[in-house]
Amino acid sequence: MHKKEKMISFIILCIFAFSALYPILSIFISSLGPKTTSGAGSIHFENYAEAWEQGHFSDYMKNSVIVSLIVVSSALLLSLMTGYVLGILRPKGANIIFYFFLLGMMVPSEALVLPLFFDLNSLRLTDTIWAVALPQIAQSLAFGTFWMRAYFRSVSPSIVDAARIDGASEWTILWKVLLPMGRTAIITQIMITFMWTWNDFLIPLVMSPSGRFRTAPLGLAFFQSAHTSSTVLMSAGAVIVAAPMILLYFFLQKYFIQGMTEGAVKE
Repeated sequence: MHKKEKMISFIILCIFAFSALYPILSIFISSLGPKTTSGAGSIHFENYAEAWEQGHFSDYMKNSVIVSLIVVSSALLLSLMTGYVLGILRPKGANIIFYFFLLGMMVPSEALVLPLFFDLNSLRLTDTIWAVALPQIAQSLAFGTFWMRAYFRSVSPSIVDAARIDGASEWTILWKVLLPMGRTAIITQIMITFMWTWNDFLIPLVMSPSGRFRTAPLGLAFFQSAHTSSTVLMSAGAVIVAAPMILLYFFLQKYFIQGMTEGAVKE
């Protein structure tokens, strides 16, 4: 009976995995297909070069990389410090401050993007890289604080007490004691923040009216609207935009799975 249950579970998981992977594989296969019937039966890698050139993805990908680096690094640095304060130091009113961060996770960006646009426009920041990055830093900081606070609260108090007895400052405890221990939680946050930032569509659209700082997903939308008759080029553009996320997950999946299933979310 035990073997039968394992077999049933395996079959069910295979079905779910196939249903999740099939759309991705179909787009990838479509991106390598011929644009005309005369080219049937061969693989066409030149579709990627054509889509890259026609869609101006070099500019869009560069913008996405710059925005992602700014958002991920800034949100991680800030959330490490806020998470340490709320998870280890726990000053008076820490729970109230934490609830404010949770509120930032609950408010959708659609409700804030227009007021933010006028605020940033009054500061003459619209159509700059900061108009695209700063709102996403604020959004990612809310989640990062929640995530790192959970990690720091899962750390044994004896470790922190031992470091304090040895004369370590709070700054040293954070960066030299707890930071190396939290590699899994940190890498998981980096991956989640990167995926959110890379896929964001609304903020780059609103904050850069001229299109100067369009990111890759936004550029893909404009590219697809101009190539509705060419499924092959549309698929190639989609693969180009999705490739960085897939590669990042491929190399860091072990840490991501550990962070999602082990101690990163303990209380």
